[in-house]
Amino acid sequence: MLYHAYEMTHAAISPMRAAARMSKDMIQNPLNPLAETYGSRTVSAALEMFINATRRYAKPEFELESTLVDGIETPIREEIVWSKPFCNLLHFCRDSAAAERRNDPKVLIVAPMSGHFATLLRGTVEAMLPEHDVYVTDWVDARDVPISDGDFDLDDYTDYLIEMVEALSENGERVSVMAVCQPGVPAIAAASLMAAENNPARPAALILMGSPIDTAKNPKQPNELAQARPLSWFENNVVVLVPWPNRAFTRRVYPGFLQLSSFLAMNMNRHVDAHVDQFNNLVRGDGDSSEAHQRFYDEYMAVMDLTAEFYLQTIDRVFQKRLLANGAYMYRNTLVEPSKITDIAIMTIEGEKDDITGLGQTEAAHTITPNLPDELRSHYVAKGVGHYGVFNGSRWRKLIQPEVRDFIRNNRQPKEG
Repeated sequence: MLYHAYEMTHAAISPMRAAARMSKDMIQNPLNPLAETYGSRTVSAALEMFINATRRYAKPEFELESTLVDGIETPIREEIVWSKPFCNLLHFCRDSAAAERRNDPKVLIVAPMSGHFATLLRGTVEAMLPEHDVYVTDWVDARDVPISDGDFDLDDYTDYLIEMVEALSENGERVSVMAVCQPGVPAIAAASLMAAENNPARPAALILMGSPIDTAKNPKQPNELAQARPLSWFENNVVVLVPWPNRAFTRRVYPGFLQLSSFLAMNMNRHVDAHVDQFNNLVRGDGDSSEAHQRFYDEYMAVMDLTAEFYLQTIDRVFQKRLLANGAYMYRNTLVEPSKITDIAIMTIEGEKDDITGLGQTEAAHTITPNLPDELRSHYVAKGVGHYGVFNGSRWRKLIQPEVRDFIRNNRQPKEG
């Protein structure tokens, strides 16, 4: 009933939101002689805040139209090159002779499936485009996948990664995989399984960024919350059925609006201050600051549902039992053995001030891969950087991305023949 109540509340507020939008347009109309008075600007700002607080945020677009390749403005063409019910693989095709001449390494960026859309990695993709052939996992909102398409759990996630890596390696070159946050665990599982089978398409390099490989290391608030209650509590209290008329009617999900509530609660004071500043910016007419705020929250407030089986397995396997770190992680009926990894270079990246994935949690990937030579390892701690700063922002662009670029190039596996 929780999801139904959320939908009914959203529907009930719709007339008020429409009235607020109409009132705001009337107040701001250039023909209104009082439009620029302090009182009108204040009322207009209040109405704008109400509209944004109650509207549904649609899935954002990447909107990456071009990049610079060797100083040449190169158009970007976004295309789907692989597709399954729960994920589309996006290719950011650089359409210029300069890009073709470079023959840059392929990189599969695995976006987190943890509530936000893949567009959260827009800055990650943008920084990689000038020197890499970039592919990104675009996970599908579970509320949009009909129940007839079946379930989706951590093992299915691993299957998807293996299939995508194999698809990108068809020309004989082993690709590099960047797993941002949550996908670090299934990415290592996929790499381990491919290594155990001596799969010729196994990744050349695996870059793990702020990933919860061993959540016992320096646990943060999300780790503590996952440990505070039994798995049954999560199943009984936060897993709900998708209501009609959504395409996934009756699918069991962990809804995005609950995940968003958790995100907001972690830094509530910061979000309250940001919205107070936004109100003041609207009253003052500070368009640039207001636009920057809205652009951030258009992304932050756009959330997706996760399948119940994927969410509950993540809580159980990753956060509560720490199966990968304990050497007991099972992929279907097969034990995942990271010790089988001997020629997949591994780079781990952590933020010094990460309040989601504590220091040491990602670095643990090196502990569970004892047979990997030291020359194929790298660990980087970004000073003064929080969780999102590991893959977005100025320090990502100036400090972290160059390290990732060099690691990928130093461990690139050339095409056979």
